[in-house]
Amino acid sequence: MSHEHSHGDHHSHGDSDHGHHELEPALQTLIWKQIDFESIRTLNESESDQGAKIVEKPWPQRLNPEPMLESDADEQLLIFVPFTGVLKLHSVLIRSSEDSSAPKILKLYSNRDDLDFLTASDLQPTQTLELSQTSEIQDVPVKRTSFGNTYSLTLFFEDNFGDDVTRIYWIGFKGEFMNLNREPVEVLYEKAANPKDHTLIQGVGDMSSQGTRHGM
Repeated sequence: MSHEHSHGDHHSHGDSDHGHHELEPALQTLIWKQIDFESIRTLNESESDQGAKIVEKPWPQRLNPEPMLESDADEQLLIFVPFTGVLKLHSVLIRSSEDSSAPKILKLYSNRDDLDFLTASDLQPTQTLELSQTSEIQDVPVKRTSFGNTYSLTLFFEDNFGDDVTRIYWIGFKGEFMNLNREPVEVLYEKAANPKDHTLIQGVGDMSSQGTRHGM
């Protein structure tokens, strides 16, 4: 089968806010800021950057119909998602649809940045997940022992429920995150030992700020 290979690295914005009461418990283990959005790669997407956009879509916009990822040459999709540190993955979250374009089989590969459709089809996945035909958010648990040291994840959507193309509206991850390099943290602690530097750091800490949606 013929696939078009494209890379996704652009940002998307929206203003819809759904289910405020669900926000706090979901964000306790939601991995989002720790994704290296600019390095996401998607194969067989019908338009460039769709894969990156649905991963970068934040939690309050998870029910928005746009942006949407749609496959191109056939129903298969392959998405490479790198993280900025080491992740203990707990589950994959996905929103698709109730029609036959919903993905059915998802194969996960931990720490493989060299996969295409041919190699993914021949390689034993870290885990295979069976998805449901629903427009609700699916929170699909993984074997935590198999994903306890994950710094990148490749998602191979191998099949759907019968449509010629596959459509996905949102992808998210839950887990525990560890910084890839501890040295900068240690340097900050050393600076804090100096009373003057400590005062400056305290001043910064008192400022109220929100994390920006940069590439990573």
